[in-house]
Amino acid sequence: MTWYEILEEGVTLGYEVLLDTDVIIWYLRGNQKAYDLIHSINVFAISAVTYMELVQGMRDKNELRQLKRTLKQWNVKTIYINEEISALALFYVEEYFLSHSMQLADALIGATCSNHGLTLYTANDKHYKIINDLEINIFRP
Repeated sequence: MTWYEILEEGVTLGYEVLLDTDVIIWYLRGNQKAYDLIHSINVFAISAVTYMELVQGMRDKNELRQLKRTLKQWNVKTIYINEEISALALFYVEEYFLSHSMQLADALIGATCSNHGLTLYTANDKHYKIINDLEINIFRP
């Protein structure tokens, strides 16, 4: 086993929940329900895709520093995209793009959850409900 495989295997140890980007955005906008959810979960992971989407929403370096500080304080694990996640996301896009407009980011986030056996918390359940092997908890802001 390589160092990368060992790291990947330990990434979700103790983590059962993956937050979708929208839940964290609601939190950053000051939504009380998102605040309550995040603080009640206590321990969660995010996909590398979510992290990149959040970074793309930052307006300046100060906001980026604050985002990094907040994620560190929450002890958030970022789950990186590996070959298994990529292959599963590719399948989701092939299977669901034409019929349900499955987008790349959603396919990768859904595949991350499926691959690691995590429950996805999202307000965008319509993006994920077509994935049969995905456990979803719907967040309503």
